[in-house]
Amino acid sequence: MLHFKLSRLREDVPSLLKLAGPLLIGQLAVIAFGVLDTAMTARYSADDLAALAMASAIFISIYVGLTGVISALAPIAGQLFGAKRFGEIGEEVRQATWLALGLTLLGTAILLNADHLLEISQVTPDIEGKAKLYLNILAIGLPASMTMRVLMALHNAVSRPTVITVVQLIGLGLKLPLNLLFIYGGLGIEGMGGPGCAVATVIISWFWLIITLGFVLFDSFYKPFKIFVCFSWPDWHRIWTLLKLGAPIGFSYLIEVTSFTFMSLFIARLGTTALAGHQIVANLGTVIYMVPLSLSIATMTLVSQSIGANKQERAEEIGWSSVFFTTTLCVFIGVIVWIFRVDLLDLYDPPEEVKAFSIPLFLFIAFYQLFDALQITAAFILRAYRIAFWPMLIYAGSLWGVGLGGGYLMGFNVLGNTPEFLQGANGFWAGNSMSLGLAALLLLYLFRKTAARFEKTHPPVEV
Repeated sequence: MLHFKLSRLREDVPSLLKLAGPLLIGQLAVIAFGVLDTAMTARYSADDLAALAMASAIFISIYVGLTGVISALAPIAGQLFGAKRFGEIGEEVRQATWLALGLTLLGTAILLNADHLLEISQVTPDIEGKAKLYLNILAIGLPASMTMRVLMALHNAVSRPTVITVVQLIGLGLKLPLNLLFIYGGLGIEGMGGPGCAVATVIISWFWLIITLGFVLFDSFYKPFKIFVCFSWPDWHRIWTLLKLGAPIGFSYLIEVTSFTFMSLFIARLGTTALAGHQIVANLGTVIYMVPLSLSIATMTLVSQSIGANKQERAEEIGWSSVFFTTTLCVFIGVIVWIFRVDLLDLYDPPEEVKAFSIPLFLFIAFYQLFDALQITAAFILRAYRIAFWPMLIYAGSLWGVGLGGGYLMGFNVLGNTPEFLQGANGFWAGNSMSLGLAALLLLYLFRKTAARFEKTHPPVEV
């Protein structure tokens, strides 16, 4: 069986890279927003960096959870695209837009009332005030961000990620000057510090939406999908289909991100230096995470299209090829990160005390690449099969229970027997690493069972 899977790599890997390449570039462009925000705010003040760490952790938790629901459009439209049922894709896009509107209202309400979440970190009123302003500003851009996610899911489903990548790169080109203007001030505008990052992000979010909508409206490639041929009122059956798949996906995202969010909030209790160091290392870890994420999205696209085309065996082959290739690549990246940990940290140019605190955490970034690659690849393959509920439960038990719960016990030495090396921030990172390993084992087992059962009994999915 292993020989058979390896023999498919020559065919499968180029197909994965063709899709994953633009996705990775686009994802890195977006992540570069966070890198710029962190680096530029760090030069403004330590308090602003701490506020950014808190606010961005809360926003990402909300944003990723909500957009995860919308991402259900990708496997659904991907199966329709593989089955050549192009005309039905437009209706799915319109219904996903209605769903995005409802989720936007929910997200905006949370962003504007985040006081209780901010209180968990027990920071000074000044830092808390900056974090609250940051979240209030981002609420203005949430409608654009959510609608843009619908368009991104569409482009992933039809194997056209390059369009989104180009738009994202243009936005990255605007981010630096806008950050300079709103963080430090200029042209008659008073510098805002950390919250200035949010102003820049909101402007770019609306720019992205307008440009992408124009492209979809006028490019002939999208005409068979009939996206703009008519207006559709909410179709509750289709929205419910999206929700049945999307809600567990969104909740899985929420679980994954909140495991880091609460790490940040708890680590904030260790002081500004600890929080700033954690923020830098977490930011770098997020950048690296874009590699397996991009390959996993590409895998989901190819697997869902194969399922739609009634090529069930081919879908499984692509899945295993991606598991092998993605994991091998990420292990290599982990080794490189450990070797060049000091050089990578110097890119952020933090104060010496923050640098000294951060270096030990690089061991965990390097170590968990293996488990991270395995779990995310398996999770996205399962989404192509429209399996999301069991992965959600797996994430809840591993990331919240083992990761966050175990990290809390070790980090604060609750039981009184934690080795010194695993106390403080190290304990939280160690717990997170163990939780990813557990999730990877369970998700891979679920993929193997699902693929075998699907190949024998499941007909092409009807939408």
